Amino acid sequence: MKNKFAALSIVLLTLVNLTLAGCNTNIDQGKTFDEAAPEDVTMKEDDHGHDHPSEGPHHGSLIELGKEAYHAELVHDEKNGSVTIYILDGTAKKSVSIKAERLLINAKHDGKGQQFTLAASPESTDPEGQSSRFSTQEKALEKLLHEDDATARLVLEIDGKSYNGEIHAHDHDHDH
Repeated sequence: MKNKFAALSIVLLTLVNLTLAGCNTNIDQGKTFDEAAPEDVTMKEDDHGHDHPSEGPHHGSLIELGKEAYHAELVHDEKNGSVTIYILDGTAKKSVSIKAERLLINAKHDGKGQQFTLAASPESTDPEGQSSRFSTQEKALEKLLHEDDATARLVLEIDGKSYNGEIHAHDHDHDH
């Protein structure tokens, strides 16, 4: 009888520990991707003691990749309808060249999914066969990024590992 009681106690304690370990009060629990509140994009200090950048070196909006292992910077030119993504390091200050011919943006608006391709557009400092800059002239993407109810995610691979990040482009300033 003591063995059964001890085994049951261990199971219950394990369940309680797993439940408490899985709780994170900072997450919008029970909400869908579309309902969750967007992150604050201002410069802030986290519990790890470092600042989070709010803007990239090209004055575009930042996309966090892999818990800040990398960032992508989205810049769009409203005059010509171009959208450019720059791949940046974890501090969002230095360019990172990757072996990719294109990046994808998966978007959703009015219940319809769309996929956009941004072709590699290497800068002069990028090594041969790599790029830190990707762009497209698809005006439909630039227009979609202005829609308040649109959602979009950047999808790419860096050093054999897949990354994706939420794009908050409709929160941008129109003054740049």
